[in-house]
Formats: sequence, structure tokens, C-alpha cells
Amino acid sequence: MYDIIFKNVRVIDGTSAPWFRADVAVKDGVICKVGAIKDASAQEVVDGKDQYLAPGFIDIHSHSDTTLPAYPQAESRILQGITTEIGGDCGLSVAPVSHDPEKKKQLRDYVGDLDYTWNTVGQYLDTLEKQHPSVNFGTAVGHGSIRLAAMGFDARKATDEEMSLMRGLLREALTDGAFCMSSGLIYPPGCYADTDELAQLCEELVPFGAFYETHMRNEGDHVVEAVAESLEIARRSGAPLQIAHHKVTRKTGWQVHCKTTIAMIERARREGLDVKCDQYPYSASATSLDSNISLWAFDGGMDALFARLQDPETRAKLRDEANASHIGRWGDIYVSYAESEKNAWAVGKNIEEIAAVRGVDPADACFDLVLEERGRVNEVNYGMCEEDIEYIMQRPYVMIGSDGNAVSMDYPGQPHPRWYGTFPRVIAKYCRERKLFPLETAVFKMTGLPASRLGLADRGQIREGMHADLILFDFDQIQDTPTYDDPKQPCAGIRQVYVNGVLTAENGRHTGARAGHVLRKGVNA
Repeated sequence: MYDIIFKNVRVIDGTSAPWFRADVAVKDGVICKVGAIKDASAQEVVDGKDQYLAPGFIDIHSHSDTTLPAYPQAESRILQGITTEIGGDCGLSVAPVSHDPEKKKQLRDYVGDLDYTWNTVGQYLDTLEKQHPSVNFGTAVGHGSIRLAAMGFDARKATDEEMSLMRGLLREALTDGAFCMSSGLIYPPGCYADTDELAQLCEELVPFGAFYETHMRNEGDHVVEAVAESLEIARRSGAPLQIAHHKVTRKTGWQVHCKTTIAMIERARREGLDVKCDQYPYSASATSLDSNISLWAFDGGMDALFARLQDPETRAKLRDEANASHIGRWGDIYVSYAESEKNAWAVGKNIEEIAAVRGVDPADACFDLVLEERGRVNEVNYGMCEEDIEYIMQRPYVMIGSDGNAVSMDYPGQPHPRWYGTFPRVIAKYCRERKLFPLETAVFKMTGLPASRLGLADRGQIREGMHADLILFDFDQIQDTPTYDDPKQPCAGIRQVYVNGVLTAENGRHTGARAGHVLRKGVNA
């Protein structure tokens, strides 16, 4: 007696091998047979109607550590077929948390307004486990959060004592089951670290079989230099390198810089470095609106930033710097979320439009929103071109990551559609319509490839002994219905989603099941 038997399905097993017809049986949340199943009974028999059965999608790059405690049902993940995700990326994880009240406040101000009843990665994962999330969840530990816990938002080189403390915090997080160390080198306080600091910390990753994931120091005019630094850190430390959401965000480098960075990555791979990338399939990025402010202004934390923005002389300097670096760009930056009702009108408008309404300079419009919202204001920024997206996506070592969050379908604001539609978009647009690669390759980029990077030996494939994270979809109908104007929609064409053998979504509706596991590298990964 099985729990579930899938009949009449085309199996895409997550290895990039050609699809094949088979029956798939599940018992106690585990795939126990793949092949012809006869003379067997099950509590549920699913007629796949000749549609595709694939492993559940694995999102290797998310920020759901900040949202899953409030949204454990994770509709934005489940309804696009994500069954496993990794949070804590871009250097900004919700642990470690310093015992120092001021440093804890700085973490709350910048990373996320959570309770922070934990101090370590292990304690955070224990807390999340009690929430019973719908998705399987593991986490990176953020270099920026480690640095904040050790030395706050100080824009300076770490002392030997502080380096020792950061090494210890990293080892503790890895022992607790963090899958990697992430960095966000465009965000404070991580941006204040030099190459030496990062290389020394990455040495700690090697004994744990963990990797270094980086939101590089630059993705615009200096993206080539940023890749060179990332490769140098990998060479010096011996740690595998994951370049996060690889892209080129300045028009001046479109169709040029990515050719150079990909050549650099492939040369490093030929030389024996373990370098891979992830990517989201959109031409707009998304982050906090304060990312448009010079990094030196964050020295000391968010309160110090707010004070500088209110000082006329300092603000004038920041205004000049912002306008100089945003020539022709303010109109491409749209507000996607503002915490207060007062500024809800600004959501969906670009900075030039907001500046015109307020009768101020665009930089001042940006600064005023950051001040009024105390930093709780986000943006969507149109900065990439389709040619670069396609060039990068076709590389065999590039996997898919949403850079999104686990939230509900009525989450406030107007988030980037990648929160809701990343994975079906790869299949619908880049596989089915653009024909960049076969369906089996598309699925591999979203299942087997990230599973191998994470060391998930029992997820990411359809074979006996694997956890039954499964998605049944119609290749002709699958579609990323979420858009920039209307992002909070379930994706079309996904018939069923199972997490650990439990039906969690059916025909665009969440069942309410919360069968996800909290994953710890080296423990249950």
C-alpha cells in the first residue's frame, strides 16, 4: 500500500536526462518506486494526463529568513512550484544577533523588523521549525550580519580581535547548519570589508564543505573588477564560489561586460576553481531605496544616516553624489513598498514622478522617502537588457534563484514579480518561447543543479529514496502570470505541488498544508 501513485506522467528526473514515461510511488513522504507499478494500491492515485512530473523547484537565493516567521504558508513560493529555498543571502541574514542592545537595534533597523528572540543561526532555525513552514528552508549566514555583530556599522578595517570574533561567529553558524556564507558588498556594513577580510573568513568554509556566495561589490560599470575580486577570494581561500544574481545593470556595459565576466568565470573553471552562478529571469532588480545613497553615509548605522540626511551641508554633498551617479536613471527606479499609509501614493511611481509631485530634486525625493519611512521603503530598478539575461542563462553552471521572499498573496505594496513568478517564467519564456534550451535543462537549472551545489543528497531529483517534493505541470499552459503592475498572482499551468509527499497546492490554490522541513547542512541536508 502506497500513499500516492502518479500514473500517466512524463517524468523529468532533475538530472537533465531526457524525460521518460513512468509511474511514481510515494510512501511516508519519500519516493519509493519509479517505473511500471502494477498490482499495487494507494490511498491516492493521481492521473497525470500525460503532463510533466518534476522535482519541486529549489530556490538557492532568497530573503525569506526575514518573512517566513510571519508568512509560514509561503504562498509566493508554493504557488510557483518552489518546495525548497535558501535564505540569508546578500550578506544580510537574521542571525547571528549580538547580545549588545545597540547592535541588535542596528540589525532590526537594517535587515528586518523581527523579534530577534534568538542569537545564533541554530536558535533561529529552531524558532522557524516551530512555525511549520510550507516550504523546506535552509539558510546562509550573512557576512554583513557577522560583521555587524562583531563591530557594528563601523566603516573601517577590522582589528585582529574583531577578525577572531567574526571567524568564531562564522564557525558557529556553519556548525549550526548554515549552507554557505553570503556577502552583500553594495550594502553596509559588509561593503566596508576589504578583500583580505573576506578571503580570511572564507577559509573557515572549506572544512565544512560550504561555499561563498556573493552579491558582488559592483554590478554596473565595474562589474568586471567585481568578478575579479570574487575569483581572487575563491583562489586565496579555497572555498567554492557562487556569484549571486549575475547581471550587468548599466546601459554602458550592455552586451559587452557580461561577455568578459563569463569568459573570466569559464577560464577560472578550466583552471579548477568551483565557480557557479545564479540568476533571476527579469530585466529589473529590486532592493531597498536607501541603496541609492553613498555608502559612507551609513557609517554608524541607520540613525547616523538619518542624521546626515537632515544636516543641510552633508545632504548637499550626498545629493550631488547621488545625482552624478544616477544620470538618466532616476526614471528607471520605481517605489515598490512604503511602510506608512502617508506615502502609499508613491508605490508604483518612479523617482522622477515623485520628485515632480513634491516639487523637489530627484535625489531629495529619494532621501525624503528614506527619512520619512525610516528606511522601510523599497524599489524596483529597470537596469538590465534581455540579450545579457539570455547570454548568462545559457551557461551550464548557471542555476535559477528568485532573490524573492516567502509572503502571502495579499502582501502590502507592489513587490517585484520575481517573488511570485521566477521559476515558471524560465520555462514559459526562455525554454518554451525563446527555445534557449530543452525543458530538461530548464528543470535541471532549478532542481538538480542547485541541489548539488547545496549538497542536498535527497532532494532535487525523482528517484527512489528522495524526498517527495514534486510538481505536476502542463508545459503548454505554464505561465508566469505575475507582472510588475500586478505581481501577486498564482502562476498558471501548475496542477499540483507536493512538499514531502503532502499536497500543498492544487490548480493555483494553497491547500493550507505546512509540511516543509527546516534544513541544516551536515545534519539533515
